[in-house]
Amino acid sequence: MDSKKDEPEKKISSVKSNPQETAEEENEPSVREYTIKLVPDTGEVRSIRLSARLLKFGLASFVVGALLFVGAFSYAVYGTFAHRSDAAEIEELRQVNSIQQEQLLQLSKKANSLQDQMEQLTQLEQQIRRSAGASPAADDPAAAQNDAQNDAQNGAGTVDASGTHNGQGGPYVAPDIRNVSQTLDEVEKRLETRRQSLLQLQQELKANQEEIGSLTTSDGMMLPGSTTPSLWPARGEVSSPFGLRWSGSDFHPGIDIANDMGTPIVATADGVVTTAGWNSGGYGNMVDIDHGNGIMTRYGHAMQVVVRAGQTVHRGQVIAYMGSTGYSTGPHVHYEVRINGSPVNPIRYL
Repeated sequence: MDSKKDEPEKKISSVKSNPQETAEEENEPSVREYTIKLVPDTGEVRSIRLSARLLKFGLASFVVGALLFVGAFSYAVYGTFAHRSDAAEIEELRQVNSIQQEQLLQLSKKANSLQDQMEQLTQLEQQIRRSAGASPAADDPAAAQNDAQNDAQNGAGTVDASGTHNGQGGPYVAPDIRNVSQTLDEVEKRLETRRQSLLQLQQELKANQEEIGSLTTSDGMMLPGSTTPSLWPARGEVSSPFGLRWSGSDFHPGIDIANDMGTPIVATADGVVTTAGWNSGGYGNMVDIDHGNGIMTRYGHAMQVVVRAGQTVHRGQVIAYMGSTGYSTGPHVHYEVRINGSPVNPIRYL
């Protein structure tokens, strides 16, 4: 009986083991595959089998590659447009720079023109001052040049004042904002200097005109206009003023008016000729005219005298012709005005 009981138990155990094995087989992961078939018009059909994992990897790679391609393409398009934009901006900057350079060149030319005009204005003022016998301007280089000439005459050196040398040189420097601005600043300063100098000249000439109108005798009587020496004795430039000259080594009792040889010399007021001819004191051919009331005028260094002593002359009448006789370095007329024998500045009466 025991043996019979054992047999059914074995059967039951064997039956129970089969479902367990089946369940283990079901728990194992199944591998999926995809088949791609290539069917040509003619020939053998080809099949390509891909596992799900490989297909996923391929799709992921494709997506990544597509994204990289889109990114690279976008970057290339952006770079192209950015390059074009930069090139357009650079070209615009070049055009602006070219325009600015042209404007700077025009400004430089205007600054140079203003500088030249200021120089001409300065020279014109100097000529007016010399012609009127006024004191030189504060910035007039003529005074320094005269001092140099005087030093040269005294043995300190030699100076060529002929004005025939005009050598120029130096490196070429293109104008820029800094030096153009510096030039304009210099022109502005010189303009203010000229304004002050001209105002001073105006006051000086006005004072001379007032003195001409108030000329009186030692008795306090007003002189008639025709006997007042108020004309220029000759046309020309004042080459030497009244007063001390040559570094104080000489006193000049009149003014020298220089011009071409043979320039007419006229009487500056009505009067009587007291001297007409050669003077051995350095005046050369000389004419003295007595205008009455203690006033007389003197005209020296003439080339030719055309009046005689005792002759009555009128204002503006030709009395001699300009020369270089006596102590003279060139054609000019030495003109004096004397009151009661004492020389006074003739500029006061011109």
